[in-house]
Amino acid sequence: MITRKTMRRRTAFTMLAVAATVGILGAKLVDIQVVQADALQKKSVTAKEVEQTLTGARGSILDASGTVMATTVYRYTAQLSPSDAIAGGRAQMVTAAGKIGTITGQGGAKVVALIDKALKDDPKSKYALVKTGMDVATFDKLDKLPYPWLTFTKVASRTYPNGAVAGNLLGYVSSNGNGGLEYSENSCLAGENGTETYQRGADGVAIPGSTVVQKAAKDGGTLKLTVDSDLQWFAEQTLAQQVGAVGAKFGFVTVVEAKTGKVKAVAQWPALDPNNIDATSPGYWGLLPFSTPYEPGSTFKALTASMLLDQGKANPTSEVLAPYRFQSGQGADLHDSGYHDDERLTLTGVLMNSSNTGMSILGSRLTDQTRYDYLKKFGIGSDTGMPYPGQSSGILHPASDWDDQTKYATMFGQGVSATQMQMVGAYQALANNGTRIPLTMVEGCTHPDGTVTDVPKPTPVKVVSPTAANTTLGMMESVVTSGELASKLQIPGYRVAAKTGTAQQPDGHGGYLPSYYVSVMGVAPVDDPQYVVSVNLGYPTTITSSAAAAPLFHTIMSQVLKTFRVKPSTTSPADYPPYY
Repeated sequence: MITRKTMRRRTAFTMLAVAATVGILGAKLVDIQVVQADALQKKSVTAKEVEQTLTGARGSILDASGTVMATTVYRYTAQLSPSDAIAGGRAQMVTAAGKIGTITGQGGAKVVALIDKALKDDPKSKYALVKTGMDVATFDKLDKLPYPWLTFTKVASRTYPNGAVAGNLLGYVSSNGNGGLEYSENSCLAGENGTETYQRGADGVAIPGSTVVQKAAKDGGTLKLTVDSDLQWFAEQTLAQQVGAVGAKFGFVTVVEAKTGKVKAVAQWPALDPNNIDATSPGYWGLLPFSTPYEPGSTFKALTASMLLDQGKANPTSEVLAPYRFQSGQGADLHDSGYHDDERLTLTGVLMNSSNTGMSILGSRLTDQTRYDYLKKFGIGSDTGMPYPGQSSGILHPASDWDDQTKYATMFGQGVSATQMQMVGAYQALANNGTRIPLTMVEGCTHPDGTVTDVPKPTPVKVVSPTAANTTLGMMESVVTSGELASKLQIPGYRVAAKTGTAQQPDGHGGYLPSYYVSVMGVAPVDDPQYVVSVNLGYPTTITSSAAAAPLFHTIMSQVLKTFRVKPSTTSPADYPPYY
C-alpha cells in the first residue's frame, strides 16, 4: 500500500527529474540559438545553398536579308547521383538505367556500368556523367522521367548553319580564342552571364521555390552584315572550281556595291568551315584579302591613268611610242611581259595592251609626290578601316624613299604592295565618279533592348574628278571590247570595264618568284556603274597569265548582274582608239 508520504516523495522526484531535463534542454537551446547561432547558420547556408551561372546567349550574325549565318544553340549534359539511384534497390536502378539508356542511345547496360563504377569508387557517390552534347529533343525526353537524382546542365554552343559559306569572314569561337568577325565584333555579340542560387536538399535535388536570381543574364546583340549569303555561296563554289582547274594555290573573289562601298561577297579558297576549323590549315583560317598584300601588277595602271587625266597631263588619245624595254638613264630598267617592236599606242592602248613601258613614259609626266598623294587617297598604304582583325596596310614607301626603279615600277603595280580589299576600294572610287567611299561590311548591331549601334558612317574621299574617273572606265572598256581576252570578258547586253593583271611576287631576296599572281578587276555597267568585281588567283600552274582569271570574272560578274537585276546598258562604248 502506497502511503501519502511515499506519494509526495515520488512526486518530488519526478518534478526534480523534469526540472533537470528542462534545464539541460534549455541550456542546449541557449547554446544553439545564442552561443553558436551565427556559426551554425553560416554552416547551414553553406551546406545547402548552391550558386549556378545563368548564361547570356551570344548574339546571331545575319546576312543582308536576315538569313542566319551564325547563332547560338543549347546543348545539354545529363548527370546522376549513383547513391540515390541505387537507394530504391538494384532492380529499380536497372529499370531506370534502361529507360535513360534508350533515350540517350547508350543502352541500359552502359548506364548501369557507369553507376556501378561510381559506387565502387565511392559508395556515397553523388555524381556520374551520363551524356554530353544532347539536343533539346533528347533533353525533353529525359526531363520527363520521374527520377529526381537525374539532373541536367545547359551549355551554349556556337553553330554556323551554312557551313563554310562566308566562314573565313564570320570567323569562329573556340577554346583557343575567337577569329574573324566573331573576334572583332565581340563587343556586340557577347552576352553577359548572370547568377542564381537555390537550396539543395539532402538528396541533392533543388528545393522547389528556393531559386533566387542574384544577377540576371544579358543576351548579346545581333550583328547584321551587308553580305548576300546566296551570292557568297555562288562565289565560293565557282572560285573553288577555278582554283582546281588552273592548279592555283589559292584564290579570292570580292563583290562591292559601287555607289555605297558595301561588300556583297568576299570569298576565299581554301575556305574555312567554322563548325570544324581543324579541317582547314591554320594559314587559311582568316581572310587573306585583308591580311596578305601582294604586288598587284597591271591592275594598278588604271589608277595611274586616272591621275594623268585628273592632272590634265594626258587624255585617252595621248600618244606614246612604247618599246619592249625602257631604261631611264638614272637606274631604272624595265620591260613589257613579252617581246615586241616599238608600238605606237594611245593611253587607251597602253591600258588595253597593258604596256609597262608605255605607262612608265606617260606616267613620268607626274611628280613622284603627286602620285604618292593620289595613291594615299585611293586607300593604298592604309588598311580598309573595316572591322576585321589582322588587316595589313600593305607597303607604300614615301615618295622621298623611291629609287629610280621604284619611281617607274609603282606606275604599273610593282615596288608597292596592296591587299585585294585595298584594290577593290580603289576601283570603287573609279566606279563612283572618282569618290572613294570606305568599304563597309557591317550594317549595325541591334541589342536586345532594340537599340542599334556600330552603324558605319564612312567619310567619302574625293580622289579624282568625275570626268577623270568615267573616262578611265571608258578606256578600260577597250580591254573587254578589243583586248586579247575580249571573248572571255564580254557579257551580252552590258558595257563592262576591266583591267587584267599578271604580277610576279618578290622572293624576299631582291628578285621575283617564277610563278604569278593573276587577277581581273572590273566594273559594270560602264554607263551606270553598279558593282565592282575582283577575282584573284595565286600561282596557277596550268595557265599562268590573267587568262586563268578571266573566265572566273565573267562568271561572277554575270551572276552579280543577274542576282541584283541590274538593267542592261543603253549606250555604246566610248570610241577611244588604242593606236595612232
